[in-house]
Amino acid sequence: MVEPQITDTLIAAHGLSDDEYARILTLLGRVPTFTELGIFSAMWNEHCSYKSSKKWLRTLPTEGLQVICGPGENAGVVDIGDGQAVVFKMESHNHPSYIEPYQGAATGVGGILRDVFTMGARPVAAMNALSFGAPGHPKTASLLSGVVAGIGGYGNCFGVPTVGGELRFDPSYNGNCLVNAFAAGIADADKIFYSAASGVGRPVVYLGAKTGRDGVGGATMASAEFDEDIDEKRPTVQVGDPFTEKRLMEACLELMATGAVISIQDMGAAGLTCSAVEMGDKGNLGVRLDLEKVPVREENMTAYEMMLSESQERMLMVLDPAREDVARAVFDKWDLDFAVVGETIAEDRFLICLNGVVKADLPLKALSGEAPEYDRPWIESPAPARLGPIPDISPMAALETLLGSPNYGGRAWVWEQYDTSVGADTLRQPGADAGIVRVHGTDKALAFTSDVTPRYCRANPVEGGKQAVAEAYRNLIAVGATPLAVTDNLNFGNPEKPQIMGQLVGCIQGIGAACAALGTPVVSGNVSLYNETDGAPILPTPTIGAVGLLATPDALIGTQAQAGDALVMIGGAGTHLGASAFAAEVMGDEGGDAPAVDLATEATAGRLVFALRDSGCLHAAHDIADGGLALAAAEMALAAGVGLTLEADSLTALFGEDQGRYLLAVPADHLSRAEALAGVVPFHQVGTFGGTEFAMGGQTRALAALTKLHADALRVIVS
Repeated sequence: MVEPQITDTLIAAHGLSDDEYARILTLLGRVPTFTELGIFSAMWNEHCSYKSSKKWLRTLPTEGLQVICGPGENAGVVDIGDGQAVVFKMESHNHPSYIEPYQGAATGVGGILRDVFTMGARPVAAMNALSFGAPGHPKTASLLSGVVAGIGGYGNCFGVPTVGGELRFDPSYNGNCLVNAFAAGIADADKIFYSAASGVGRPVVYLGAKTGRDGVGGATMASAEFDEDIDEKRPTVQVGDPFTEKRLMEACLELMATGAVISIQDMGAAGLTCSAVEMGDKGNLGVRLDLEKVPVREENMTAYEMMLSESQERMLMVLDPAREDVARAVFDKWDLDFAVVGETIAEDRFLICLNGVVKADLPLKALSGEAPEYDRPWIESPAPARLGPIPDISPMAALETLLGSPNYGGRAWVWEQYDTSVGADTLRQPGADAGIVRVHGTDKALAFTSDVTPRYCRANPVEGGKQAVAEAYRNLIAVGATPLAVTDNLNFGNPEKPQIMGQLVGCIQGIGAACAALGTPVVSGNVSLYNETDGAPILPTPTIGAVGLLATPDALIGTQAQAGDALVMIGGAGTHLGASAFAAEVMGDEGGDAPAVDLATEATAGRLVFALRDSGCLHAAHDIADGGLALAAAEMALAAGVGLTLEADSLTALFGEDQGRYLLAVPADHLSRAEALAGVVPFHQVGTFGGTEFAMGGQTRALAALTKLHADALRVIVS
């Protein structure tokens, strides 16, 4: 096959700028081959190189006594005691999911699971954070249905419980939905596997499924805006097979136990290219690949196609040559491909051959270390417009609007499509502040949550970034888990626009400040940029996935308030309606600043919740977030199936979203002791549980009616 001539049009189609191509010419001293152009395109795109965000990511706190491995590997690793570690990461599959919802979401789940078990961990939990367009937009229903089906179809077949997540709707996602996938696993702390190759002349082994043409150019596509030619990008979406992935995991974990594995890297974005380059770069070695040895499922595949294919369920490994037969036997047992496709070499060289013909001969470190890094111009976000006048509406009507809205209604339609209890270690189902999974065979448990409020991030990126971390922190505290660390998924528009870059910078600054203050370092993550369609960006959406530890069963805080309990609010009254759920859903107003986040107050309030738990003063806890006191109180009543009378009656007091606050169900006979423990933390009884009605602002509603309204909220989209 005659390779295409390198032209300006071809260079542009590969997402390379004039300056970047000039840098390639300087590095090589010649014109690249077609395969080499594809390799540079894959390694230097935004998705793989983080060229617009790397400068700012370096400012995040990534270390702590609990951190075993921070950013830079397939996933982060955090010590949970007793010689065990939790391994976790969150990653986006936004563009593929918009183009082909089922497979895009399914392969996003597959990819994040591989990131975890590549490190030697058995996955124990998954989550997803989903953002779609307006409920009435023509594509929203099909995207929502397809994505949820894809997540369930892959995760359920693989056998990992989905224990939490987020779902939101906003017109800014009409042309670019977000699908952020999270996975966590458990490993022995002294048996973590890394990707750095070591040793010259060691075999490079291809493992798993065969290579096809699906996903060719996927990483490059993920680093570009959408336009009217979106349907032409459909072939770049991969096709997943969860049953093959399950076998791949079992084979890898079995092989790891033999001591044969020197290093291992999953084939995710940019497939064989990225996995080989990362292994060589981290180990300061070169790599030679003989592509005729790569198992393929399609005829006449070119070197370009094999190097850039993103076919799923594949791994690359550097193997102890003395144990090659052992490794081959393991993969034969699991009916998976095992092929020695190359070797490590001493030279700084990425040598790609096909049937004895050199298709690429590149300096390997240049593909990673010489990737462009931009200090893009940015501007601070302008002050938001003022919030309009508060409408004349009853508090009960406002609450019913929120409870019945797709953004704040029940999510059971989503999570009931997921297997939430496979493995029999799930202690708390989706729908609470955090999902909880027992660490099998121990008394410990792990809590998982994800959070961000994009409205806040648009109004005030720094405070919005802080709040995303703070709310995830509160969600963990509310279930009794000690926050350990976070992973982030930074979803933004085009970073070449100073206002978008300013959103990214501000949110990272806020995230960094909050993580440092709350002792939750960032140990892994992902950046997804160019989330725009025809120049219209998404809301800035820096999703935070957080993990916490419950060291004993007694640490767990319940969700079931009981009749006669006092409803107590700690952390101040709260009257902030700017950028709130009330403003968005009830007023239809996007104005107002984000609420300020006092990180010292967050930490103090969290310590008080634990003190009240330890003193036996709590039946239930819930953080106050979107919708303020009213929505949080209603959620507690619905979760317990117990009526509630709220004493607050003003719209600002009921729906304000000031931060650092919790609602607590305190037994009446423990109220005085609980108040004494509060000390300087504001502590107010704001209601009493009992009966079958929800009362607020002089009005009552049958709890059963509110329960149905809440449960039916998504029917406007999916019925």
